Amino acid sequence: MGKKRIVNTNEADNSGEKSKVVSVPAKKRTEFGILHVQSTYNNTKIMLTDKNGNALMWASSGGAGFRGAKKGTPFAAAKVGESLALKAQNIGIKEIDVVVKGVGSGRESAIRGFISKGIILNTIKDKTPVPFNGPKPKKPRRV
Repeated sequence: MGKKRIVNTNEADNSGEKSKVVSVPAKKRTEFGILHVQSTYNNTKIMLTDKNGNALMWASSGGAGFRGAKKGTPFAAAKVGESLALKAQNIGIKEIDVVVKGVGSGRESAIRGFISKGIILNTIKDKTPVPFNGPKPKKPRRV
């Protein structure tokens, strides 16, 4: 029949105490940041940098769990803005400047979601790339 195994559990470890989740304090504390919003037709990416342009944290609609056509919606952009704002409050961000790039529908709602958590907005700059002369026209048709 074989030997029976006896498993001893330490009663002191499971004495009804719940393990506490200790949040690790952020290494870098800063009060001012630059929020870069890149909004395309298919996705919205948000990156928070310090005043020198060094990336502190980022988030995107795809990373937040939205898939397919839902990634480019204003609702997804607002949710991403809110989640990034909560992370930004942990490192002490109080006020931001915003740089917007792209033509997607999540431009405005990402900013609204971010400032809904009580962070002060100083300026908004639009850095959407615009072609100077556009694409080359078609050659005339030879008949």
